[in-house]
Amino acid sequence: MQKEYDQVTSKVLEDIKPTPTDRKKMEALARQLELKVSAACEEFGVQAIVRLEGSVAKDTWLKEDPDLDVFIRLSSSIPRESLGEIALKIARKALEGAVQVERFAEHPYLEGFVDDIRVNIVPCYDAKNGEWLSATDRTPYHTDYINEHIDKNQRDEVRLLKKFMKGIGVYGAEIKVGGFSGYLCELLILHYSSFSKVLQAFSQHKARRTIDIVGYYEHRQREFELLFPELLVVIDPVDKSRNVASAVQPQKLFEFAAASRTFQKTPDIMFFYPPKTIPFSIDSLNSALDNRGSQMVFLTLNGIKAVPDVFWGQLHRTRKALHKLLELSEFKVLKSTAWSKEGGELTVFIFELEERNLPLARKHLGPPLERATECESFLSKYLENADVLGGPYIEDGRWVVQVKRKFTDSVELLNAKLKDGGRDVGVAELLAKAFRVKLAVIVGSEVKEIYLKDNEFAAFLTNFLCGKPFWLKSNS
Repeated sequence: MQKEYDQVTSKVLEDIKPTPTDRKKMEALARQLELKVSAACEEFGVQAIVRLEGSVAKDTWLKEDPDLDVFIRLSSSIPRESLGEIALKIARKALEGAVQVERFAEHPYLEGFVDDIRVNIVPCYDAKNGEWLSATDRTPYHTDYINEHIDKNQRDEVRLLKKFMKGIGVYGAEIKVGGFSGYLCELLILHYSSFSKVLQAFSQHKARRTIDIVGYYEHRQREFELLFPELLVVIDPVDKSRNVASAVQPQKLFEFAAASRTFQKTPDIMFFYPPKTIPFSIDSLNSALDNRGSQMVFLTLNGIKAVPDVFWGQLHRTRKALHKLLELSEFKVLKSTAWSKEGGELTVFIFELEERNLPLARKHLGPPLERATECESFLSKYLENADVLGGPYIEDGRWVVQVKRKFTDSVELLNAKLKDGGRDVGVAELLAKAFRVKLAVIVGSEVKEIYLKDNEFAAFLTNFLCGKPFWLKSNS
């Protein structure tokens, strides 16, 4: 097994490790950008420290994905509400002539593409350690910490871990993914020392895993547990009040644990390079839908414009709210998910139900006979009630009635609850606005029109229907 592991990881590392030529190109571009940003700061009369941060500055970047992060460290005297505006003005000037996209995390920043390389120009305050005014203030300290503590071999181990996580779909701390950040990968390698040991550790899945590299909470276990309730806790070495793994959703943690366990048993290069999904043909799609015996319900929306983290946060909340709405109305939801095309031009919620329709009659339990007062109230409510289909009668020592369900059709339920946007059932604001403009609820093979028009959605639905992770084989 060790031989197979070494062969796979050696091949992957050969592909993802930057060559000397790659490094020279990135160093030249980084220096050029630093100079341009510094010149823009001077032109606008803004005092700032301009420095390269992120994976390139720490030499943990992947050859195929060379993001450049240039940070503008501004004076703490600048008001918080002005930080993004000032930085954007500087960034736009520095990236003049390049494709520019305004992004937003805690505050706005500018993304650009220079020589086909993604560049981020990000503002932060020149804050003292522990005196943070914004989330990005920690980043320069993260860069310094990693560079001081990680060795040359471990940088390659970080690359392997990042590539593995990208391959299985758990890399990225943005809300859309809810996975592991690059900095978290670096800390995991520092703690466990290598890629293989990270996988070995997570293969032994625990209900809760805590890592405190510096030992801030060595003799404060009770406080530690109260402050950090998450399943995975990795204390930031530069900020004892922060869990670097707080963005990791339980599902992504579970997927990483399962994939790590499988890779340990059967190393395979496919974990790093997942096969491209080939969507079902229409005939295969119809068969996949028909053979399940369940009912697929789709809600489609168009034209939602928003910052990705805001949009995906609302998308996840809305999906959970609609899942809960269906289950509270006694529709059994087997699975649910949400998909959206980049830019929000098409968004689709998918709910797989055991069945679309329920019987009109619903059994409603009343109080046990020993509660005489409650029994009187129950009987007075249901004895002559028009919604009662059967009863009241006694069963196992308590009163029972069969009453009419308000909604027997899941599609009718969704249409009724969402026609005004659905805010009262938990739909988030952006989605509620879109529902009010146009609500489309479709079922089963009716989805084929969208399926044929959008290959990305077709691949997503194919994966949803298959259900099995691509890396799971019959001998796993």
